[in-house]
Formats: sequence, structure tokens, C-alpha cells
Amino acid sequence: MDLSLPQIWVIIGLLMLVAELVSTALVFVFFAVGGLITALLAAIGLLPSLEYQIVAFSVISILTLIIFRKNAKRLMEARHDKHQEYKEFAGETAMVIRDIPASGEGKIYYRGAEWSAISENHAPIEAGSKVIIQRTEGITLVVEES
Repeated sequence: MDLSLPQIWVIIGLLMLVAELVSTALVFVFFAVGGLITALLAAIGLLPSLEYQIVAFSVISILTLIIFRKNAKRLMEARHDKHQEYKEFAGETAMVIRDIPASGEGKIYYRGAEWSAISENHAPIEAGSKVIIQRTEGITLVVEES
């Protein structure tokens, strides 16, 4: 099976997309765009020779990288804001099943599972007490005695 040049450029573009999915560099996607646009231009006959296709791939990839990377990176960072707080549990009531020391972790029972918990105001909370979940810190729930 012989592959045409446009087919090879499509394969290169798809490989670059896979590489982008594996990496977090936000670079390969622009080479994928370069490969796919080069495939399209070669398929319609605007880039008849391999030399023209290599130049077009390089120019398209670098231009899209220069023009769009900063904006794309800003959009990605806005979507994955590190300070975004998970608030589903806030305000819910749970039961302490292992004492929560003033400056350490204990355990609470919430929604059918045990969760690590810390005291919001650093006051010890005894097992058997009811608590209100204030927020999450990773997979630890920050609670306050109710």
C-alpha cells in the first residue's frame, strides 16, 4: 500500500495530536495544525512538491505557535484555576468517628464513607460529635463542630 503525500501529512498531524494529549507542553497541537493544513493544501494541489510541503508545514506550525500559544495557554490556565475550590460538601453535616486533634487529622463518616478531616478553628473534636463541613483541602474535609 503506497501512501500519498497528503495522507502522510494527515498521519503526521494525527501523531502530533496524540503527542499533545500525552504531553502538557501545549506545543504539539500547533504542529498538528501545520500537518493537517499542509495535507489539505497538498490534496487540493496547491503544494505540488515535497519541498513546498515541508516549507508550508514549517511556516504554518511556527506561525500558529507564535500567534496562538500565549492565548491558548491563558485559556487553559483559566479553566484549571489552581485556587478553584470544590464546594459540593460545604454546609453538609457529618459524624466524627475518630477524634480530630487540635492540629491533626481525624476521621468523619459522610455519605457512606470515611473521610479524613481537620478542625477549621484548630479545636479538638471528639468522636461522636456532629460537624459541619466548611470546605475541602484536596481530599481532606475541613470541619467545624455544630
